[in-house]
Amino acid sequence: MTQPIDDLHTVRDYLRYVSSQFAASPLFFGHGSDNVWDEAVQLVMRSLHLPLENNTLFLDARLTRQERQLILERAHRRVDERIPLAYMLGEAWFMGMPFYVDERVLVPRSPIAELLQSGLQPWLGDKPVGRILDLCTGSGCIGIAAATVFEEAEVELSDISADALVVAARNIDFHEVGDRVQAIQSDLFENLHGRYDVILSNPPYVDAEDLAAMPEEFHHEPELGLAAGVDGLDIAHRILVQAADYLTPGGLLIVEVGNSWVALDAAYPDLPLTWLDFEQGGDGVFVLTAEELSAWRARNS
Repeated sequence: MTQPIDDLHTVRDYLRYVSSQFAASPLFFGHGSDNVWDEAVQLVMRSLHLPLENNTLFLDARLTRQERQLILERAHRRVDERIPLAYMLGEAWFMGMPFYVDERVLVPRSPIAELLQSGLQPWLGDKPVGRILDLCTGSGCIGIAAATVFEEAEVELSDISADALVVAARNIDFHEVGDRVQAIQSDLFENLHGRYDVILSNPPYVDAEDLAAMPEEFHHEPELGLAAGVDGLDIAHRILVQAADYLTPGGLLIVEVGNSWVALDAAYPDLPLTWLDFEQGGDGVFVLTAEELSAWRARNS
């Protein structure tokens, strides 16, 4: 990247400049934005602690030298080191909510957010929700978002990574939900007790071939949160076998397996997986009821 000329001083100038530099670089957009302009807006505006929307008032404001240097430094690193912007900002957005993130956790991007915004309908029906589990929670974004939708529910955030749970605990505190949300270190269900009305999970699901071919940005994320064996199903297999023991009657299991959905569908021809469609993009998310899981396990025991 080249330095901008000296007469670039306003927010508008730097939005234009960063956009141009991003457009000329082989960046991958998939950690909070999917295009050059949105990524540039996020870098410039959030580096200045300004809102991402309704911000036209600030576009012709002049930047201080320190602000200009910070934006340039982050833009250089984004292009040269291919670091996801969320890690540089220490911030990612999920279901319209900000979450702290760093390289101990994946950058939030699950389409489960859209499902939560609909209150898990029509799948949940009129079933009351008292307990929710966010399995393989990472930053805690799915479980904390669920806690804001189901305001009476107790929510557990579970992950095998102690480092990830430090980040999740920080987000619990930030969103002030510590009275209903707790983080638990567990290898899947190992340290969990009782039954849940809803189990939500975005576990590792990247197969070996896809992992090797991923853009550079993904190699800044923890491999523990991505890799799931040759076919991407190492974790999903274990969840399907155990989940029925942790669901209440009428309870829901909702799991994201991304591109590995084809392999999962082929591996379980007699399991009535319902694959969800999303208006805002994303795929590879299935829903099963407790009864469907129990009946399938009984047939295969």
